[in-house]
Amino acid sequence: MDDTTETMHTQALTSSPALVPLLARGALLSPFKRPRTGVTASRTRLVLPDVRIDLAKLAAYERACGFGVGADELPLTYPHVLGFPLAMRLMSGRAFPLPLLGLVHTSIEVSRHKALAATGEYELSVYVDELVPHRRGTEAAVVTEARAGGELVWESRSTYLARHRTTPESTLRHGTTTETSLRHGTTTETSLRHGTAPESTLEQRPVDERKPLRVLAEWRLAGDVGRRYGAASGDRNPIHLHPLAARLFGFPGTIAHGMWSVARCLAEHGAPQAALVRAEFRAPVLLPGTVAYGAEGGAFELRGDSGRLHLAGEVSPLL
Repeated sequence: MDDTTETMHTQALTSSPALVPLLARGALLSPFKRPRTGVTASRTRLVLPDVRIDLAKLAAYERACGFGVGADELPLTYPHVLGFPLAMRLMSGRAFPLPLLGLVHTSIEVSRHKALAATGEYELSVYVDELVPHRRGTEAAVVTEARAGGELVWESRSTYLARHRTTPESTLRHGTTTETSLRHGTTTETSLRHGTAPESTLEQRPVDERKPLRVLAEWRLAGDVGRRYGAASGDRNPIHLHPLAARLFGFPGTIAHGMWSVARCLAEHGAPQAALVRAEFRAPVLLPGTVAYGAEGGAFELRGDSGRLHLAGEVSPLL
């Protein structure tokens, strides 16, 4: 399929209300999409030029995630928020072969090449890099890039899993572990419920046997963490906002956004100006609740009261 580039109008996709019809469209189209092994994705690249930061929204995001407020530097995870409407437009469209409902955000890798000024102007682009057979279905790799003056200054690669039946040949060919699982020393599957769209059930996971990192802080999370992050980021997925909506999709209550968990850990951990961050979403964080933040060297994690691993990640200098 030929590559195509579609340039968007800045104001059309930078406001939170713009995401509501995208979520609705994705939900309506989901029943008509039948994920299967061997599907391909459109090579369309969506581009959003001349993006300037709304400093009030940035401050709300910084407060919600625990970053310092007012510095002329974007938090490492903030370009993901800026590019999220573009990603949603791609994944909710007819050309994206996987249903938005039930799509699970399994991991993210972020490369920041240099510090990004909050007062800067950026060009954002998003595209689906590949669809990869997975032992539980098909995984989509969605790439977001930010440029300043034509220079690539930030990029991320998020993986989203759509579950469906697979053939034994596919399972053998692609194994039973992910690269991130191997990196973090566990062979447990990474198909947990931190997606950008509603999920159907709360999957029971094997107990993680990796030795916990040294606990540095304990955070008591209020029930409105999802609503505050949703308002600041624009990700108003109902499983993060309303207990009833969360229960309809198999959760006992609202859950925190996966990207909030990453951002909150990075606000505590810190990162060099040129940084590489990898994070794997392992289990949902129920709200309200208490989590323990652990870190050793570049590694960080979030665990629940019972020791259940919610998030595993690492920070390193970008060479």
